[in-house]
Amino acid sequence: MMDLQRLFIRFALALLLLTVIAGVLASFAFLFPANFNTILPFHELRPVHASAALFWIITGAACCVSYFSGRQSKAFMVLWMLTIVVIFVNYGFQNYGGREYWEFPAYLNLPLLAAWLFFMAVFMKRLPKGAPVYYWMWTTGILFFLITFLEQNLWHIPWFRQSFLREVTIQWKANGSMVGAWNQMINGLSVYLLVAISGNAGLARQKKPWFLFFLGLFNLMFNWGHHVYNVPNSNWMRGVAYGVSMTEWVIIILIIRDFRHTLTAARKFRHLVVYRFISAAELWVAANLLLALMMSIPAINRYTHGTHITVAHAMGTTIGINTMLLLAAFGYILDVDNLADRTRKWLQISIRVNTLSLGIFWVSLIIAGLVKGILTVDHPENSFFEVMAAVRPYLEAFTAAGLGVMIALGVICVIYLKHSQRKQTV
Repeated sequence: MMDLQRLFIRFALALLLLTVIAGVLASFAFLFPANFNTILPFHELRPVHASAALFWIITGAACCVSYFSGRQSKAFMVLWMLTIVVIFVNYGFQNYGGREYWEFPAYLNLPLLAAWLFFMAVFMKRLPKGAPVYYWMWTTGILFFLITFLEQNLWHIPWFRQSFLREVTIQWKANGSMVGAWNQMINGLSVYLLVAISGNAGLARQKKPWFLFFLGLFNLMFNWGHHVYNVPNSNWMRGVAYGVSMTEWVIIILIIRDFRHTLTAARKFRHLVVYRFISAAELWVAANLLLALMMSIPAINRYTHGTHITVAHAMGTTIGINTMLLLAAFGYILDVDNLADRTRKWLQISIRVNTLSLGIFWVSLIIAGLVKGILTVDHPENSFFEVMAAVRPYLEAFTAAGLGVMIALGVICVIYLKHSQRKQTV
């Protein structure tokens, strides 16, 4: 592994550490503003947490795709890392701009765009003949990230800013579709890992993965409709969104279950840690599928939109699915299953602690969202103070569980960072 690639891996893991630390601090700042407002107020911690999470997912996916495909762009890695560092330096000086999730000065989108174009130029130079399905997942994910990134920046054109409704609709649509783009890349990584661990290249050429690819592509193009239920739009958008929303996760579950049944005991033991990450992701795929289907029903979305249930869905997907699959991919790259028994035991314990803590974290947010939604929609006479007073106990439980998530993921990151210093990897 070249030194720059190793640095890129460490950079991605550092973003994950920043995500969980800033997230826990933001939770405490929200609950106890009097203690944090003079040091690290919530309004300063939130963009750091949101941007770190966003960049962890995108950087982690791009890093693993680059490594597994053997198509690494030095220009992309250097420019991408430098720009993100500058973004957080701007946050440190309270210099903001942009839009939701991209709250840094808008001009920094230009080097991000240039970096991604370098990545695309190297990756898409030539698609291997008879490429397996995960190559097509990576290719479409990379392409549609570019499209949604450009769409997310349409607000720079004055015509889009002339109408608040128009701009909000485009922003929500673009951010929803962008999730589908990086899901394509991460789904491709999951299929690649299943092939690599099982030794069965045929898994990437079966009908189910190809169906998953086309369904995932259809999802990222059309299931964004449920993100804009609360703004005026055509009913056909809601219908399409409800019909296709999150159906790709069902296929992922089937693929992983089929894979589990075909593994021999020896192979499962050899790749135990990586397999545990994949299994943890499977659990959260099922949980978030159920939640997403419920949220996609317009009558229920009326209560859930903009509440802590939306946060629960985002966190469950980001931590439970995307982060677990990315840590599985990084674990395979770093060959963590050949670490000392004691180290592997710490990784396995951390996975369990993360799953349990995230479960409490997730349920607390759902209950908080239900309470807030009902008190706000059905009882508009309630003041905001009264609503938040009723929600607070569940937010306290969520914050306590967040500490468990931070510790578990922190231990995993530290082990990975330490192990990444080794010169030889798989």
